[in-house]
This record gives sequence, structure tokens and C-alpha cells, in this order.
Amino acid sequence: MAASFSPPVPGRGPTPPAQLRVSDADRDQVVEHVKAAYAEGRLDKDEMDLRLDHAMTAQTHADLMPIMADLYGRVPTATAYPKPCDRPARAADATDRAADATDRVAGAAAHLITLTGLFVVGPLIMLLTAGRTSPYVRRHAMEALNFHLTVFGATILLPFTVVGIVLVPLFWVLGIVLSIVGGVSALADGDFRYPLTIRLIK
Repeated sequence: MAASFSPPVPGRGPTPPAQLRVSDADRDQVVEHVKAAYAEGRLDKDEMDLRLDHAMTAQTHADLMPIMADLYGRVPTATAYPKPCDRPARAADATDRAADATDRVAGAAAHLITLTGLFVVGPLIMLLTAGRTSPYVRRHAMEALNFHLTVFGATILLPFTVVGIVLVPLFWVLGIVLSIVGGVSALADGDFRYPLTIRLIK
């Protein structure tokens, strides 16, 4: 019988492992397991998509554990997941490299698409499409979306002050420059953080 956990009471003992909040690295690891299971024929496309969606929106380890349970048996702890098996086939490795390259291009598009005038809509589209199956694209799309939401808010609020009227054009120029820098960083397989950003979307 699986152990049940009750929410911790502040000041009365440690947080149960299953209730600990997950990091992006935890989600990425489970996503890799699900993709590996699909490549091995253990999941069909619809089930893979469903599990990827659950993994990308998981908040605690208790949310991630059911995704893994029937792939690797009972997971002993909330923070110790088995590593994906190495696939010796060269074809599988080539597929992984192609997916990585696709993720980098999509991550760059999340930044650069804003240059077409789709300041908030562009990153949002990337977040809701490619970001559903790729943690890498999701991180870049969320960062671009949060930055351009900040710029949009500043564009509305700053004109109410004399200094703000001068700052608005500078914010737009800065947005164009930083979008290019973010796109280049994504293509280079790096992370990018916009400065002066209010991160409303997480």
C-alpha cells in the first residue's frame, strides 16, 4: 500500500517528500523518461502527449510520481528517479540530436518572433505549442512572454509621468535588442534572463 502524506504544519516537522515542489530539472528528467518510453514503443502518441502535459504542469513530486509508476515500478522516493536507459541504436541518438536542434530553433523563435510585431502573442503561441513538449522551449517562451508583458505594462503606465514619456521609446529599443540577444542565446543552447522583468507567468 502506498504511503499517504498529509500537508505539513509549519513548525511541526519536515515537509513530506511527495509534497515538495518540483524544479524545472525534475520536470525535464520525467519528460526524458516519457520520451524514452515512447521511443521504445511502451507508450502511444496520445498517451505520451498526455503524460508530457502532466509533467510540464506538475507542481509537486506527488504529481510526477504517477507518471513514472507504471514505467519503472514503484518509485522509492519523491526525489530519486531512475536514469533513462542508454539506447545503443545510432538512429535513436540521431533523433535525439535532431530534437535538440529543433528545440533550439523553437526557443530562438520564441524571442525573435516578437520582432514581427507579435510582442506578447508570439511567445504565448510558442509556449502553448512547442512549449508543451519541450522544457527548453517552455523556459525561453516564458522568459520572452514575461519580458514583453512587462514592456507592455510599462508602455501603458509610464506616459502618465513626464519622465515616462521619454523612457517608453527606450524600453522598445531595449526590447528589440534583448529579443535578438535572447534568440542568439537560445540557438547556442544557453539560458537567457531578461533584465527589469516582472515574471507573472511561471
